[in-house]
Amino acid sequence: MLDLMPSLAGWQPAASGQRCAIATVVGTRGSAPRPMGTSMMVSESGEVLGSLSGGCVEGAVVEAALGALHDGGTRLELFGYGAEDAFAVGLTCGGELEVHIEPLDALAGPGLADLLRRQAGDTAVALIRRVDRNGNGAVVIPDPATFKAAQSAGLAALLGLAGPAGEAMAAAAAQLEPLLRGGRTGLVRLAPAGGCFPRVQGSEHIEVLQPEPVTLLVESRLPPPRMLVVGANDFGAALVPAAKLLGYRVTLVDARPAFAGQARFESADEVVTDWPHRYLTGEAAAGRIDARTAICVLTHDPKFDIPLLEKALELDVAFVGAMGSRRSHRQRVDELLAAGVAPQGLARLRSPIGLDLGAVTPAEVAVSITAELIAARSGASSCRPLRDGAGPIHHLTADAFAENQGTPWT
Repeated sequence: MLDLMPSLAGWQPAASGQRCAIATVVGTRGSAPRPMGTSMMVSESGEVLGSLSGGCVEGAVVEAALGALHDGGTRLELFGYGAEDAFAVGLTCGGELEVHIEPLDALAGPGLADLLRRQAGDTAVALIRRVDRNGNGAVVIPDPATFKAAQSAGLAALLGLAGPAGEAMAAAAAQLEPLLRGGRTGLVRLAPAGGCFPRVQGSEHIEVLQPEPVTLLVESRLPPPRMLVVGANDFGAALVPAAKLLGYRVTLVDARPAFAGQARFESADEVVTDWPHRYLTGEAAAGRIDARTAICVLTHDPKFDIPLLEKALELDVAFVGAMGSRRSHRQRVDELLAAGVAPQGLARLRSPIGLDLGAVTPAEVAVSITAELIAARSGASSCRPLRDGAGPIHHLTADAFAENQGTPWT
């Protein structure tokens, strides 16, 4: 739902005061097209903002959303693919989506959407929604990184508790806070306040029923992670826009004013003319480098690379990669060891940077680097980084090599 908020102010049905329903993916199984937390808004006139599946279930979701607006109720719908009827409403990819649908004004009153519109840009914000059949409502968390669930009266009310103290709130905190602080989306299920209760069936036995758990959908957004692209060259010019597509706030760093000042780097969020290691040291001291930061070193020049990598490998960051041939990498490792970098620190260095895609041009190399970034963020194990291979990085035929006039990075 957070992804829709920046567009909501300009969406004509909402701007004109129409009632709207929000449909949100709260569960996926198999090959589902969109992840948990994906939302779609439906107005009372049937207009749509957003998408849940790329088209194959949207019509049925609109119908269910209009029903929710008509009766004011909440719905939990399951959409899947059945081989017995390939033309039925469902997912032809074979997966299943569980979709929670409710009127937007049922969440927490008319002030919720306005608050989210103000908070859901690049600033940190989180939304906790109740999505089980026995409750509704939402709580907006302006600062998810520091949120203390045990002290939140709003969360206690969402859970149906009298106050923020007690075991139930402690259990909520244990599950909620890691999601909030990690900027992640997920479901949290908690035991209902009443616990189990018995129901007599006939005169023979007593069946103990477990009420449906309280289910919370947590959507947390932190400020965009940073990427430092070091090197104002063709490869840096290709990587900057590619990294921005992945959601990074990109800083281009180069000590040479004549290179850093070129117009082709204007898409970077910041362009800094300074020695890279000096800039990184200052940013780390100011607290502007964190565990989500990626550092991509494309200068291919030891006088820049070595002092920068010494500092980068000391820091708790998500990704440190450096461009160069395998021979350059071996020389770089020797120099870093001589400078006192520990072997365990060197194990974090992704060099040569990128996945083994056969990339040659700057644009292709940018794809290779961003592919390794995605694999590193997701923990994918089936992709092979260049650093894990052997032999030449580029596998060119003689004709292709002549056409590309070689490359200094092999």
